[in-house]
Amino acid sequence: MSTSTASTLSSILSSSQIPQIGLTDNTNTSLASTLAVAGLASGMNWQTTVQELANAERAPETQWEQEQTTINTQNSAFSTISSDLSTLQTDLQNLENPDLYESATAQSSNTAVATATAASGATLGSYAFNISQLATAAQISGTTNISQILAPGGNLSNVTIGTAGFSTPVTAGTFTVDGDQVTIATTDSLQQVFDNIASATNNKVTASYDPTMDKITLTSADGSPIVLGTAADTSNFLQVAQLYNNGTDSVASASALGHVNLTLSMSNSDLATPVTDGGNGQGAFTINGVTINYDASTDSIQDVLNEINSSNAGVTASYNPLNNSFVLQNDTTGDMGISMQDVTGNFLAATGLSSGTLQRGQNLLYTVNGSSQLVSQSNTITSASSGITGLSVTALATGSTTVTTSEDTSTITSAIQQFITDYNAVQSYINSQQVVTTASNGTVTPGPLTGDQTANDIATNLRSLSFSAASGLTSSINNLGDLGIETNGQDNTLSLSDTSTLDETLANNLSAVQSFFSDATNGMATQLSKYISGITGPNGELTNHQADLTTQYNNLSTQISNLESKISSDEAQWTSEFQAMESAQSQVNQELTYLSEQITNGNL
Repeated sequence: MSTSTASTLSSILSSSQIPQIGLTDNTNTSLASTLAVAGLASGMNWQTTVQELANAERAPETQWEQEQTTINTQNSAFSTISSDLSTLQTDLQNLENPDLYESATAQSSNTAVATATAASGATLGSYAFNISQLATAAQISGTTNISQILAPGGNLSNVTIGTAGFSTPVTAGTFTVDGDQVTIATTDSLQQVFDNIASATNNKVTASYDPTMDKITLTSADGSPIVLGTAADTSNFLQVAQLYNNGTDSVASASALGHVNLTLSMSNSDLATPVTDGGNGQGAFTINGVTINYDASTDSIQDVLNEINSSNAGVTASYNPLNNSFVLQNDTTGDMGISMQDVTGNFLAATGLSSGTLQRGQNLLYTVNGSSQLVSQSNTITSASSGITGLSVTALATGSTTVTTSEDTSTITSAIQQFITDYNAVQSYINSQQVVTTASNGTVTPGPLTGDQTANDIATNLRSLSFSAASGLTSSINNLGDLGIETNGQDNTLSLSDTSTLDETLANNLSAVQSFFSDATNGMATQLSKYISGITGPNGELTNHQADLTTQYNNLSTQISNLESKISSDEAQWTSEFQAMESAQSQVNQELTYLSEQITNGNL
């Protein structure tokens, strides 16, 4: 229609002969342009006509776009099938893997003494373990009472309790001594607190401080037992000062009160020996050959402890507030030492670590089946220590236990069940894409892959390769039915209908099961995996089919693009011809108007 219409329009419009009377060329051109665009001269909405002609010419695109939608749906379905086949192939490769059939399990008769695991290929048997000593980690306990005392100058009036070197900050409030309430503020000096105690108790109880022991002592003047604290106390002074009831007339702090402040800079850490860094902020020391750097003026002791613990030194550094000391402990167990050295500055010396005591770690000591004593630096006994291939025993306590290793057929059962699940997923999806539905009005709608030969081939070949009897195998197992697995002829799926058959076969004929799945030539998993590789490979049936679908889609896109180009050209031509017609009609209208005026004026 479009070609003939364009030709007819061109012929009619180009043949018009309009007399040119009384109008200049400029007038004609201006009027023609204006009227052509608006369609005022002819009174015809020719722009709508042009659009209708274009839409009529565009009609094939609807069919092509529908075809593209169908192709996209099919290609998407095959992508899902390809992904499902990849998952299935992973299952098949697992069934081919020799390690699967060497799976082992280990059981300990006394899990309070030890637990056990067995790796693939573990030596099967029963082993009597006797654990006589557990492994422990070596540690260095630094010098105790490493901090300065609570009142280093001896003047208690200079010690503000809110900022004093207690292990825990003192809180303001009240505490009770012999039933009398003592009120304190964090800005009070230690001497003020002592005075408040004496005042509150009418000097019945007095407090003193021993700088040698770094302890506070409360003494009853009348020799009666001192009773400290009530449930209504709001200050923690008694707990921070380590003053606890003992039923006597004298109560002293349980231990030295001075403690290291871990969070302030080292210059304010309250260590008895200040930390130095060489004077340039580049202090350094080594632990097990690993260098730790610090700046005594900006770093806190906790910063340095954190750096040690995050380094490769293989130790954990900590502060023990109970005896006011630092500790280094190996991260691994075993009888081994810890080396350390101050390089620049005195951090190790100031914290008492370099003068501390090494407590050697212990090795695990044990016997197996009455053997001579064996040694492991770790509490986990590996084959390197015991000589038992694939067996790992973790000792939890001293004592005896029997560890038994045996074949782990449950792992094989799980692998087979996973194969069945993923095999069924492929077949069920293909079936779902081929279902033909019928609407209530009788309209029949095929599935995206209904009648698709590639989809039919995949479903058929999967069923054939998985359930056909394997030829060339010498064992008694040559098909899935021998393992209690059945196929459903209606939808190609598999099911493990007889678990007892599978369990019995795995227990009594494991080598035959392995041969059935993984024989290099005739194994079911081997052949099925090769088939999947073939159809999904570079030149496989599935790959080529998807490539063909993509080509079809692209060809349709090209057809649509070419048709749109032609329609654009035709629209331009029709528009030009209608504009010419509009211009001609405008000239006719002008001539008629001119002639009418001449007649009316009697000029003709």
